[in-house]
Parts: sequence; structure tokens; C-alpha cells
Amino acid sequence: MNLRLSERQAWVLQSEIRNMSIECDRRGGINLSQGVCDTEVPAVVRRGAREAMDQGINTYTRYDGLAELRQAIADKQRRFTGMAFDPEGEIVVSAGATGALYCACLALLNPGDEVIVFEPFYGYHISTLVAAGTTPVYVPLGPPDWSFSGEELERAWTPRVRAIIVNTPANPSGKVFTLEELHAIAAFAVQRDLFVFTDEIYEHFLYDGSRHVPPALLPGMRERTITISGLSKTFSITGWRVGYALGDARWMQTIGHFNDLVYVCAPAPLQIGVARGLDALGDDYYEDLARQYLVKRDMICRALADAGMPPLVPRGAYYVLADVSRLPGTTSKERAMFLLEKTGVAAVPGSAFYHDEGGEGLARFCFAKDDPVLAEAADRLRTINE
Repeated sequence: MNLRLSERQAWVLQSEIRNMSIECDRRGGINLSQGVCDTEVPAVVRRGAREAMDQGINTYTRYDGLAELRQAIADKQRRFTGMAFDPEGEIVVSAGATGALYCACLALLNPGDEVIVFEPFYGYHISTLVAAGTTPVYVPLGPPDWSFSGEELERAWTPRVRAIIVNTPANPSGKVFTLEELHAIAAFAVQRDLFVFTDEIYEHFLYDGSRHVPPALLPGMRERTITISGLSKTFSITGWRVGYALGDARWMQTIGHFNDLVYVCAPAPLQIGVARGLDALGDDYYEDLARQYLVKRDMICRALADAGMPPLVPRGAYYVLADVSRLPGTTSKERAMFLLEKTGVAAVPGSAFYHDEGGEGLARFCFAKDDPVLAEAADRLRTINE
């Protein structure tokens, strides 16, 4: 029989993140594996969505999103970064940041192209690249500060490379790329005439004086950077699927057309809820968000250290990679399953973030939880020594 699955299906099997969530549910455990961000949604965001539904904003939107949201995104970007994007031609609202990245890949890359990815990586970035017919090329980030060298970047180059993905602050490592590192990436991209796709979804989750610098701000980068972000994490609305891409008008209309083909549009009333949140919430909201998550970070890192699983303390995002090599097992999956069985706390095996054996001694823990839940998880982790 000639009927068969596509070759790309091997890359889009159920992610290890979701697998561990399923295993956790079966055991009634505490899920620190998936970044579901189950903290409270701002009231103004919830109210805006409800009012939009009641007012009949429930049909298809324009291919690039509702005007009210595109304007709110433009205002936010100018407010926090100083960058100006035209809401009528340089902003596309999509089905989450993942949807925005997929549409950008479809619009700007061809099958057979290669894309440089920093490792440890977010698995959905790899799946998206492969689904678009491209091949990831890996540049390792070395712990504890997850740095890379210019030589490693040069070694990744081949004539087939067309783009680089930069995730800052990064999932799973919590790395915030420094200005020096971003200048090195920018110089490389300009010299090789590459696109740069950024994932900046965690831009407001920053600790220890870290500063988020959008790569598009650097010289020569505005025209070649597709800036991708969203409000899933910032407003705790991961299930709403409202993200966006920003970039030069030469690229954005086609990205929008692929968005229309694949997703049609993000949910219309939820777009309004996000827009109302962007308009209403002041700087104090974002500053308080970082303060709250610093407390959560320190809570989980103390517990991991006490449990003999030294954390690689993140400077951004809301995940921490920890050394679980002392736990029983020969792979990170076996160690993560032991941890779940022993303590009832689910983490993601480090192998989910590497293309080789680099992550076998690591596990990722998400701390985007209400404080009482996180405190219970911390107590359970400490029982690993009993």
C-alpha cells in the first residue's frame, strides 16, 4: 500500500513537554513541566473579551488582525523599545507566537534552507522549522551563563543558511542575550545577509538587573529582523492564542497572507481583550510582574538546591534548568520519571532541548504557578532526600 505519513511527521510527534503533563495528570501531581502560566489574568483583559463578545465582535478579522490590537501593539513597542512599526503594514496578529513564527518561515524560507538555532532550544522552534521544510543547524550555549563564541557561530555557517533564530529571554535556559552577543549576531547576519527571527515572548520576565534588547534595534537589523512576541505569558492567557510578528512591510504582507491561509485569524473577541490590556496597564504592571516572578524563581531554585539538584539560575523567562544527574536512571527521561514517581512533581527531561546527548543530566522546571502551588512543589522536591 502506498498510503503513508509524511516524512516530517517524525518531528511533530507529541512533545516531551506535553508527554510529561499527561504523566503528571495520571498521577495527580504538580505540573512544573508545561509553561501553562496559571496565574491570574488581569481583570481588564477578561472584561474586554467579554464585552467584545457581547458587542458582536465574533466574526473573522482582517488577515493581519483587528486594527485596535495592531495599534495597541505598535504603541506598546514604541513605549518599551522606541521602535516604530506601522500598524497598517508592519504588524501581523497570529495564533500565538508559534503561529507567527510558522507563517514567517513559510513566507521567507524555502525547503532545503538551513536556520541557525542556539542550543538548548525550544522544541517547537525546531518542529516549526522542519514542518516548513528547512534544516536546523545548532550553535551550543555553554552553562552556567549559556554563552557562545563567534567561532562557534562561524562554524555553523554553510551557503544554505538563510536565517537565525534568537530566543531572548530564552526557553528553557532563561538566558538573556547580552548586548555584546547581540552585536556579534547582528554583524554575522548583516555580513551573511540573513534573516533573524526573534522570539521575545518573555521580554517582561527579567531578573537581577537584566535588560531586554530587541535585536531589531541594532544597526542593520531593522530590515532583516522579524520580531515575534505575544501576550500569552504576560497576561497569563496561553490558551487564547494571540501573538504577533513585527517587521519591514516588504515581508509582512506575505507573512499575513500565510497567516490567513493557515489560521485565518486569531479569535476576534480575545484580540479585543488583549488590546484593552495593552492600553490600560501601566509600567507598574510589568514591573510588578518581574518582581513577583523573581520571588517564584528564588523559591524553586532554593528547593532544587536543597534537594541536591543544583539549578542553573535563570536571568529571564520563567523556567529553570537543573542538574538531575544524581537521580537514578541513565537518561533524562528516566530521571524525570523517577522524580515524578518519588515526589509527584513533573519536570521536562533535558533531552527535549538538545539534538544530541547534551541534556541527559538536566531537567526543566516551570515556576509560572500560584505561590501556594509552587510552595507545595518546593516542599515535595525536598523529599527526594528522604
